Amino acid sequence: MSTHSHDHAPSAAGAASGRRLAITLALVLTYMAAEIVGGVLTGSLALLADAGHMFSDAGALGLALFTIWFARRPSTARYTFGYYRTEILAALANGATLVAIALYIFVEAYTRLQQPPEVQAGAMMAVAGGGLLINLASLWILQGGREESLNVRGAWLHVFTDLLGSVQAVLAGAVIWAFGWSWADPVASVLIGLLVVSSSWSLLKESVSVLMQSAPARIDIDELRDAILGLDGVLGLCDLHVWTVTTGVESMSAHVIVRDGTMSGALLKAIRDRVHDGFGIRHVTIQLEPEDFEEPDPGL
Repeated sequence: MSTHSHDHAPSAAGAASGRRLAITLALVLTYMAAEIVGGVLTGSLALLADAGHMFSDAGALGLALFTIWFARRPSTARYTFGYYRTEILAALANGATLVAIALYIFVEAYTRLQQPPEVQAGAMMAVAGGGLLINLASLWILQGGREESLNVRGAWLHVFTDLLGSVQAVLAGAVIWAFGWSWADPVASVLIGLLVVSSSWSLLKESVSVLMQSAPARIDIDELRDAILGLDGVLGLCDLHVWTVTTGVESMSAHVIVRDGTMSGALLKAIRDRVHDGFGIRHVTIQLEPEDFEEPDPGL
C-alpha cells in the first residue's frame, strides 16, 4: 500500500533555468566570436587566449542547457524516474572540469614564475575588461537559478571562474603597467586557482552525495522517524530511505508497522501528510504492515 505525489519535477523552474542558460550562452558566444575576429585582425595572442576561456564557458553552458532539455524526457519502463539525474551528471562533469582547469592554472603559473614572459599590459587589461563586463552580465542572469539546480550552479561557477580570471588579468595588468612586475600575473593566477578548487569542491561533494543517494542534508532522519512513529496506530518503522532524485525532487520510502485494525487509507494519508507538510518531501511511498507480518531481511 502506498501514497504518491506524482509531480516529480519543478518544470517551471527548469524552463526558467533553460532561458537563463540560453541567454548567457548567446552572450558568451557573441563575445567569443568578437575576440576571435579581433585576435586574427590584430595578431593578438591575448585575444585568442581569452577566446579559448570563453569557449570553455560556452561548453559548460551548452552542456547544462542540453541536460535540462534531456531531463524533461518522459520516464520509460527502464528509466522509471525519467532522466532527471542527467542534471546531476552534468554538474559532476562541470565540477571535475573546474578542478582540471585549476590544476592547469597551477602548472602554468609555476612555469611562468620560473621565467616570467613579457606581457603587453595595456592589451591585457582591455581584453580582460571586455570579458569582465560579459561575465558580470552572465552571472546576473544565472544568479536566480543557481540555488534551484546543481547543474545551473556548475555553469555559474564556470562563468564565475572566468570572471575571476578577468579581474586577475585587470589587476595584474595594472601592476605590470605601473611597476613592471611580470610575476604578478602567475601569482594572481595561483590565488584564482585556489578559489576555483574551493568552489568546485562543494559542487562535486553535493553531486556525489546525490548520486550515492544519501539523505538530503536539510532533513533530520531521526526527526522524520519520530514524526511517523508519533502517529496514532503506528507501532514501528523499518527500511526508511530518503534520497534526492535531482535538485528539488526528493523521495522517501518506508515500511510502517501498524496496530491491528488501524490499517486504512486514513492512516496512510495521515503519514503522507505528516511527511509532506513537515518535511517537504513530495514523493512518498509507504508500505503498511500488520504487527504479525514477517518479511525477509532485504539486506539494505
